Amino acid sequence: MKKVKLDIVGLSYSQTQSGAYALVLGEVNGRRRLPIIIGAFEAQAIAIEIEKMTPSRPLTHDLFKSMADTFHIGIKEIIIYNLVDGVFYAKLICSDGKNTHEVDARTSDAIALAVRFNAMIYTYEFILASAGIVIEGNDFLFLENMDSIAKEHETENLSGSTQQPGFGDLTLDELQQKLQEAIAEEAYERAARLRDELNKRSKS
Repeated sequence: MKKVKLDIVGLSYSQTQSGAYALVLGEVNGRRRLPIIIGAFEAQAIAIEIEKMTPSRPLTHDLFKSMADTFHIGIKEIIIYNLVDGVFYAKLICSDGKNTHEVDARTSDAIALAVRFNAMIYTYEFILASAGIVIEGNDFLFLENMDSIAKEHETENLSGSTQQPGFGDLTLDELQQKLQEAIAEEAYERAARLRDELNKRSKS
């Protein structure tokens, strides 16, 4: 399957879910964006590394990097390889110079490690085709919240009982309209949820 290279182009606070963040991956040399909802701890771990901040004690992802370096193991790339019921699946492609192994990982953890190992981030064309959002107009970066996220000391775990925005009363045309409005406003966390609702209805 054809792999598509991605970059991190956005990380912002969730507008609808307490303790959640919207991580936006962008297609390199393309206009498609892949919004992924992640937890506060993983968002902070990604932001800290991008901002090149050094925490007082190593975070879990820093510990993994130190252990991997000690045993001469590197991460060559990460691949977001599947999407099931709105959940993205990822794997690490690891190598010790002789052998290469694939390790299953949560997508947010995989990306937090990718920024530490300077590893490439990929997904497959079918995932971008089904879950990507096409951006019109000029390219942009959406990183204004990165520094404040990196400096946060308190994190909040996601709960399965967190209230979700209600889209049940909207028609497909209304959902499509709201999706375009969310994209125009660069509200990618809301756009991701509208996209997921549209994909859910298309399968029913």
